[in-house]
Amino acid sequence: MTEKLKQSFNNMIVMKNEKLSLFSSLNIPSYIRDWFLKRYQDDDGDIDTNFIMERVKQILPRKDNFSLLLDKMMNEGAEVTFLAKIKINLDIKDNLITFDLPDFGITKKETYIFKSFWDENKKSILNGNEEVWGIISLKYQEIQFGKKSENRIVLTKFQSFKPYKTDLAYYKEVRKSFSTEEWINVLLGAMDYNSEGFKEENNKLAMLKRLLPFVEKRLNLIELAPKGTGKSYVFSQISKYGWLNSGGVMTRAKMFYDMRYNIDGLVANNDFVVLDEIATIKFPDMNEMQGAMKGYLESGTYTVGIKEGSGDAGVIFIGNIKQENMNVDENMFSELPEIFNDSALLDRFHGFIEGWDIPRMNEGMKANGWALNSEYFSEILHLLREDITQMDLVDKLIACKNGDTRDIKAIKKITCAHLKLLFPHWLKIDDVNKDEFIKYCLNPAVRMRGIIKKQLGILDVEYKNKSLPEFEINL
Repeated sequence: MTEKLKQSFNNMIVMKNEKLSLFSSLNIPSYIRDWFLKRYQDDDGDIDTNFIMERVKQILPRKDNFSLLLDKMMNEGAEVTFLAKIKINLDIKDNLITFDLPDFGITKKETYIFKSFWDENKKSILNGNEEVWGIISLKYQEIQFGKKSENRIVLTKFQSFKPYKTDLAYYKEVRKSFSTEEWINVLLGAMDYNSEGFKEENNKLAMLKRLLPFVEKRLNLIELAPKGTGKSYVFSQISKYGWLNSGGVMTRAKMFYDMRYNIDGLVANNDFVVLDEIATIKFPDMNEMQGAMKGYLESGTYTVGIKEGSGDAGVIFIGNIKQENMNVDENMFSELPEIFNDSALLDRFHGFIEGWDIPRMNEGMKANGWALNSEYFSEILHLLREDITQMDLVDKLIACKNGDTRDIKAIKKITCAHLKLLFPHWLKIDDVNKDEFIKYCLNPAVRMRGIIKKQLGILDVEYKNKSLPEFEINL
């Protein structure tokens, strides 16, 4: 597998071993960690830990010591350089180009970009996304606005966090070199897991289900799992395109649109939005949130006041479940917030992940060897969201004459997501292995939707004993 990985992915693999604990202590996500590893590991996968720690401190400041950088800019006149996520603001009315640094609380009112700099760098900064990671340089200087002047933080340099081009067609072609069993192990390695730490294939596939909303737009899922199974890790560490919210308060303004500041919410700016520790999340206005959530989960659109917006983010609710409640034939949502008592809302979730099939994290499950660079992997997953090949293939592969529309849509979306993840190289009917399609794509999708259907029947008599659609395979 090591030689095959090296031959297939060349410099897009890194060594993941016990030295990764160094990065855990620095509290940086996997996609940034692998960005460092890719640049500073030698051919044998070794790194100079002291050098790495110094580079991380220099390049990636913590939020609580960002004031030190501000002091250097404001009082010493220094130019500071570090890695950060930047959001560009184009103000047509006032002919201003400004930026936000979301992770440090810096907003457009405090920043400025000169037009000459913008003209030279806009392609790499915009990059098709509202927010982009990069190595940025900043200076604090006086800016003239007509007859008035203000001191602002000015963007002086920008280097893309992703300097390489991600070739999705090549990724699909490379998949042909691996068996399905091998490919499952490749995906687990990209997620920082050691495939040998999983006892059964079913455990591996359950873990991979967490990646489904990474590759399919507006895929809405619920996962309940025992503690210690790595729910938060996958959704917060693997991709910079998602958002994980753990407990606390969630408002309609934060989720969808803030009328006070005219700012789009989480669903408009991310690939997926995860509400973790769902049992502890508070919704200040339950009816308001239920109404907004129903509309968005159904169509990907929302209306707040006069603002009509849309998003591509999937919404995922995850939480812990006790051993005695792990039964799809009983009410598994009894301890969750009141928002789950609405069958119309629950029906809009496409599927359920049985998190109890995922082993509790142990040392044997940690990655130990050469594996796909998580930063590269996250870019691939992001690109797969735009790929319509697989849904077209699903529409051709399966047919259903009768059945509930939401059930059919949900099963097709989950089937498509499995297809993108496990068989991205299947581009036409002749490529498809029927048995593998049924085993790894269709059957899991039916199972995941079936649990939602079962819970709906327990919650609301209207859904009781309603069966799922039956599909025919056109192969």
